[in-house]
Amino acid sequence: MRSLRTQLSLSILLIVLVTVALTSVFSNWFINQEFEDYIARQEQVRSENIVSDLGAQYNGLTRSWNQDFLHTIGMYALYESYILKIYDVDGKLLWDAENHDMSKCWQVMDEISARMEKLKKDGGFVSHTYDIEQGGEKVGSVSVTYYGPFFFSENDFRFIKTLNILLLIIGALAGFFSIVVGSLMARRIARPVTKTAYIAKEISEGNYDIRFESETNTRELNDLVTAINQLADALNEQENLRKRLTTDIAHELRTPLTAVGSHLEAMLEGVWEPTPERLSGCHEEILRLGNLVADLGRLAKVEGDNLKLQKQQTDLLEIAKAAFETLEAEGAKKELTMSVGGESSVISADRSRMLQVMINLLSNAVKYTPEGGSISIQVSDAPGEGCIRVKDNGIGIPEKELALIFERFYRTDKSRSRKTGGAGIGLTIAKSIVAAHGGTITVSSKVNEGSCFTVTIPKK
Repeated sequence: MRSLRTQLSLSILLIVLVTVALTSVFSNWFINQEFEDYIARQEQVRSENIVSDLGAQYNGLTRSWNQDFLHTIGMYALYESYILKIYDVDGKLLWDAENHDMSKCWQVMDEISARMEKLKKDGGFVSHTYDIEQGGEKVGSVSVTYYGPFFFSENDFRFIKTLNILLLIIGALAGFFSIVVGSLMARRIARPVTKTAYIAKEISEGNYDIRFESETNTRELNDLVTAINQLADALNEQENLRKRLTTDIAHELRTPLTAVGSHLEAMLEGVWEPTPERLSGCHEEILRLGNLVADLGRLAKVEGDNLKLQKQQTDLLEIAKAAFETLEAEGAKKELTMSVGGESSVISADRSRMLQVMINLLSNAVKYTPEGGSISIQVSDAPGEGCIRVKDNGIGIPEKELALIFERFYRTDKSRSRKTGGAGIGLTIAKSIVAAHGGTITVSSKVNEGSCFTVTIPKK
C-alpha cells in the first residue's frame, strides 16, 4: 500500500507529464502545419518572383533576351532548389538548368528528397509552367521544377529540428520540476495528515495529552488538525470526568456506609445502647443511600435511550406555580421571600419532567440562599419558545465553576453537608431533560450576589 505522499507525487507527476506531452504534441503539430503552409506560400511567391525577374530581362525594342542575366537567375534559382527551363514566345529553349549543370540538379534533387524523407513527408518533384509577360504581352514561358507540395531548405530543416529538440527539452524540464514541486507539495500535504493519523492512533490507545502544535497553510488541513485537537481535549475531559465520577460515587457511598457500620458495630458490641435516636440516625443514612441510588437511576434513565417523553400542551406558568407550592414550606423555614409571576406560555412538553426540572432548580435556590433572602420565578412567552427564569440572591457561583455545575456530583459549596445538600446530580438531570425537549438551560451568577438559571423550551 503506497503512502499518501507517494500517491500525491505520482499523481502530480502524471498530470504534469500528460499535460506537457499533450501540449508538446499539439504545439508541434500546430507549428508544423503553420510552417508547412508558410513554406507552401513562400514557394508560390518565389515562383512568381522568378517569373517577374525573367520578364525584366526581355528587351521589347530589340525583341531579345539578356542571356547573362537569364543564366544568373537560373543559377540562383538552382541554388534555392528550383530547376528552371526558359523558353521564348515561339517555344525555343533559351536556358536549361539540366543542360547547364546536370550534376548540380541531381544533387539538389537528392538532398531535398533525403531531407524530406527524414521528416517523413510525402511528396515528389513537380513542374509548373508560367507565362512570362511584359506590358501585358506574353514574351516567353518558364518551367519551374521543385519538390511539391512543399519542401524544406537546409535552414528550414534546422529550424524544425531545433524546434523539436526545444519542445523535448521543455518537456524534460517540466517533468523534472514537476517531480521536485510535486514531492514538496505532497510532503507539505502528507506531513500533517500523517502526523494527525499518528495522533489519532495515540488517542485511541489512551494518550489524551498529545496535541498537534503547529498550524498548516491549508484551510482543510487546519480544520482536520483543529478537530483532532478538540477530540483529544474532549476525550481527556471525559476521562477526567470518569475518574472523578468513580471517586465521587465511592465517596458518596463510603461515608453513610461507614457511619451505619460503625454505629451498628458499637451497638452490637454493647458500647452503645440501641436507642431509638441512634437507630433513627442509621435509618436516615440508609434512606440517604436509597435516595442516591434512586437519583443515579433517574439520571441513567434521563441520559439513556429509555427516556420517553409524554408530550402534551403544557403551560409553563402552571408548572412554575406547582414547583413553587411544593417548596414554599421549605422557603418559609428559612424566612425566604419567594414569588412567581409572568405570562402564560403554552408549549409541547412532558409536564412531569418539566416539573422535575423546576423543582430541582428551585430546590437548589432554596438551599443556596441564606435566611431572609429572596427567590423569584418569572415566566415569559415568545413566538417560538417559552422561557422560565429562577433568580435568587444567594451565595452565587464562581465564574470558573459555571461550566462545571451541570456535571455529575459537582458541588459549588464544598463544605456543605449531605444533609443540606444532595448528591450533586440535580442540575445534571435538569439539563438532560431540557436537552431531550430540544431546549437549553443557561446560568449567570456572581459570588455573594446570587444566580439566575434560564430554561428555554421550543413550543413544538
